[in-house]
Amino acid sequence: MTTSTGRTRDMLWSGWGDPAEAAPLPEPMVGLLRDLLGVKTGDAAPVALTEIEVADPRLSGEALTALAGAVGAEHVRTDAESRVRHTRGKSTPDLVRIRAGETADAPDAVVLPGGHDEVLAVLRVCAERRIAVVPFGGGTSVVGGLAPEGVDAFVALDLRRMDALVSVDEVSRTAVLQPGMLAPRAEELLGERGYTLGHFPQSFEWASIGGFAAARSSGQASAGYGRFDDMVTGLTVATPQGTLDLGRAPKSAAGPDLRQLVLGSEGAFGVITSVTVRIRPVPPGKAYEGWRFASFDAGAAALRRLAQDGPLPVVLRLSDETETMIGLADPAAIGGGSTAAGCLAVLGYEGTAGEIAERRARTAAVLRGAGGEPLGDAPGEKWRHGRFSAPYLRDALLDVGAFAETLETAAFWSDVPRLYEAVRCALIGTLSAAGTPPLVMCHISHVYPAGASLYFTVVSAQGEDPLAHWDGAKRAASDAIIDAGGTISHHHGVGTDHRDWYAREIGPLGAGILRAVKDSLDPAGILNPGVLVPPAAGE
Repeated sequence: MTTSTGRTRDMLWSGWGDPAEAAPLPEPMVGLLRDLLGVKTGDAAPVALTEIEVADPRLSGEALTALAGAVGAEHVRTDAESRVRHTRGKSTPDLVRIRAGETADAPDAVVLPGGHDEVLAVLRVCAERRIAVVPFGGGTSVVGGLAPEGVDAFVALDLRRMDALVSVDEVSRTAVLQPGMLAPRAEELLGERGYTLGHFPQSFEWASIGGFAAARSSGQASAGYGRFDDMVTGLTVATPQGTLDLGRAPKSAAGPDLRQLVLGSEGAFGVITSVTVRIRPVPPGKAYEGWRFASFDAGAAALRRLAQDGPLPVVLRLSDETETMIGLADPAAIGGGSTAAGCLAVLGYEGTAGEIAERRARTAAVLRGAGGEPLGDAPGEKWRHGRFSAPYLRDALLDVGAFAETLETAAFWSDVPRLYEAVRCALIGTLSAAGTPPLVMCHISHVYPAGASLYFTVVSAQGEDPLAHWDGAKRAASDAIIDAGGTISHHHGVGTDHRDWYAREIGPLGAGILRAVKDSLDPAGILNPGVLVPPAAGE
């Protein structure tokens, strides 16, 4: 299936995105991996899709007939390729498994409903038969959000048929979108009317509107537009117990805001079937620039000043020394050929030419006062044009035998330095002790008056067992995040990977509240079992 933009709807089954966009690593980089990190480089290509074996579906003929009655027989798929393409998400461990042909977590069927009522019908069928249901939007989860635990059988509920722009309210500046619409299509349809969501995460090209809401996504222009959950004004949710319609007004004092219960719920409480979002006029112009700071601490202090006292650009991000060094391997990209050490900050502005010039001048005064050195437009434009390419680089690293993965967190400004050091030390210490010393990079990409996010990228040799190799490092980093006062996830979600640390973060009482909500909305426990909700003691 292709979209109106000509892009295939399905990502590469063994990696990220469009295979036509993939590129092999340059030979000098392969040599660097070998010499610096001890990567045993070689051909580590995935097995062929046609060679992958998938176990027979565990669903009875009667169950498949009932599902066909809910959505139509043509919208229930049990062929091997469809099931492989809906197996797990796109974390590096997910890709290591699928590239090796491991399909133990493959759904037993892929079901494609065409609307809210069909979703309700599927949930009724599955609740009656204790068949687990995993909502599937773009398939971009990186935290184990698409692999339920402890199930006898499950279906992937692919929402791609629910991809309409239902309505636009130009007076209120809101739009109603169906959950299966991919982000580029949403921007295309809104752009035809002169509007934008302004939500551009790294997963933008492949993620869905429903997925943004279910995982509390945060886009790269969050300083100007906010996170996706800030944009949501209304939700319709299908649950095994019926329908939730949430959001009668932008804000309300009529009890707790149940929209916040659904946002970030990752399909564990219900299936989002429509999202009402705030929209804004498409800006007449955009501009990006780069600044250098002597250290990560100095750059973070400058970002804090902008976040707290303004002016605030639309895009505001800061790379640490290591990420800057790797990203600025081509000195010509920053203009003037300077190779001075330090940290790169990228800033983006939107508006009329006059508005952009005025905000840039005010921002420059703050950054110069904080010790920043202007680098001109080239670094910002380089980031702008390459911001969706990093996942392809991850796949290329896997192809030559390296291991690359990311993790992220957030904290109050006063805790950011301690959190940064704790996570770096945990990753470097654990992986070095395992004989695979890593390259650890970090950036701040989302800021608030009270704090900021930290996003880490790790590259190392794979070791003898790549999954065990990363599991130990990930656990050490997760422990460090909780112990240093950070949140276990700023925008990737919880899934199964973060669930145990999420339980530590919210405590036994908080975990009990989540279980009570799930028991109320999903008494049969069919919705994404094992994801998000911490089990009770002894379970």
